[in-house]
Formats: sequence, C-alpha cells, structure tokens
Amino acid sequence: MNYKELFHIAMQLISSPARAWEEISLEDRRKVFTAFVYPMIGLCGLSIFIGSLVAKGWGGPQSFQYAMTQCCAVAVSLFGGYFLAAYLINGLRVRMFAMDNDIPLVQQFAGYALVVSFMLKIIIGILPDFSIIALLLQFYIVYVVWEGSAILMKIAEKDRLRFTILSSMLLIACPAVIEFVFNKLTVVLN
Repeated sequence: MNYKELFHIAMQLISSPARAWEEISLEDRRKVFTAFVYPMIGLCGLSIFIGSLVAKGWGGPQSFQYAMTQCCAVAVSLFGGYFLAAYLINGLRVRMFAMDNDIPLVQQFAGYALVVSFMLKIIIGILPDFSIIALLLQFYIVYVVWEGSAILMKIAEKDRLRFTILSSMLLIACPAVIEFVFNKLTVVLN
C-alpha cells in the first residue's frame, strides 16, 4: 500500500476532479478496493480511535472501549455505506438511465467519489471541533460526482444533473444512516 499515491489521488480528486477522473478511467476497476477504499477506511478508523482516546483520556478500560466503539462505527458505516451506495447507484443507472448493469464500474466510481467523506472523517477524528464545518464541506461531493458522472460513468448531458443529485444523496446518506443505526444498536445492546 503506497500512502503517497493514496494521498496524491485524494488531493487530486479534491483539487482537480476532472483531471483525476480522467486518470482513474484508465486504471483497472478492481484497483479501487486495495489502492483507495480499504486504506482510507483504515485511516478514518485510526484517526477516530486516536481522537477518541485523546478526548476521553487514556485512563481505564472505558476510554479504550469508547474509542474502539467509535472506530468500529466509522469503519462499519464507511464500508457498508460504500457497498450500499454502489449497489443503489448501479440500480439507479439501470432503471432510470437505461444503462448496462456494471457493478465494478459503479464500485470504482463510488469508492473514489467518497474521497470527501473519507478526508473529512480523518480530519474530524483528530480535530472534532470542526464537525460543523465538515457538515457543510461534505456537500463538495456533489462537484466530485458531477465531474465523474460525465468522465467515468458516461452519463448523457441531459441526465447528468439528475444523476449527480441522486448519487450524491446516496453517497452522503448511506454511510450516515448505517452509522446512526450502528450507534443506536450499540447503546441498546450495552
């Protein structure tokens, strides 16, 4: 795993999405898992774990349990949200836009489009006071999806806005809903 390349792709997707999507369209579709999504989920979990330990203190097993629970909630929500969003976006492509069923393409698209969520989770894990700003910044995903919809997904110009809005909503909502459910289940089961 090359972290330098990982952060290069992330920064390029945030600073210049059109150029980044052009490069992504040339790579192997299955590369997204090992080269981007799984390492980013791991970094998000690690930052949340460290941030939780710093916030709650290092004394006692309760602080470690809290940090592990928070870390697991983020990892499960991002992992499950990624696959759920990819599945739903693929269904959206097939039913609403009469395109072919292409799960690997949609997984590649969803994995890289979640770059904004990944980076915000990493920052919030270490600096939790920025959560209000991160709430607003997460909507930058709309621009990243807008650029990727034409370049990678080959969505027609007349359908691009509708696809962008629906896909962005799914990419933002799926991890949030899974994290909410996971946290509620954790409270109930404790």
